Amino acid sequence: MDPATDQKDTAQSTLNNPDNYQEPRPVVVRREPERVIFSWQAPARPFQRRTRQFYVTTFAMAGIVSLIIFLAEGLIPVILIISLVFLYYILSTVEPERVEYQITNKGIKIAGKRTEWQLMNRFWFANRFNHRLLVIETFSIPGRLEFVVTPDIEENITKELSAYIPHEEAPLSGLDKITGWVAQKLPGNK
Repeated sequence: MDPATDQKDTAQSTLNNPDNYQEPRPVVVRREPERVIFSWQAPARPFQRRTRQFYVTTFAMAGIVSLIIFLAEGLIPVILIISLVFLYYILSTVEPERVEYQITNKGIKIAGKRTEWQLMNRFWFANRFNHRLLVIETFSIPGRLEFVVTPDIEENITKELSAYIPHEEAPLSGLDKITGWVAQKLPGNK
C-alpha cells in the first residue's frame, strides 16, 4: 500500500482546494421570550425608625458644616447641604412601599423595570438596618443595585444568580469606609 497512490474519502480543506468551497450558512438567532425564574416581594429599601436624639445630632452637625461652608464658599453649597438633610429626613420618616423583585432569563426586574445581565458585574449579600440586602455591582450609574431579601430565600437567589454573574464581594471603597465611619458616630447606629 502506497500512501501517495491510496485514495481515501477524506474531506478536502477549502484553503488548499477552492473547488470545495461552500457558502457559509447564516446564523439563526432564536429570540427566547422572557420568563421569570424566581420572584419575591420586599420593601423597596432598608428602613429604620430614628429617635429624636438622632435628628437633633444630624441637624446640629449639618448646621455647623453649613456655617463653615457659608463663610468659605457662600450660599449655594449651604442650600445643597440643607436639601440633602431634608431628603435624608424624608427617607428616614416615610416607610418604603413593598415592590416585586423578579429574576428572569434576561435580567432582574424591579417593580417592572428590567436591568439586563450585560450591565451586571457581580453580587454579594450585606446587612443594613437589621435587613439582609442583595447587592449587585453594575457597569452603569449608580454602580450598585440593592434589594431587600429575607434569609430564607437567600440560597435560592444565590443559585439562580450564579448562573449569570459571579458571587463575590467587592472590597470597600474609600467612600464606603468614610460613610461607615460617619454612620457609626451618629446615635442609634451602633
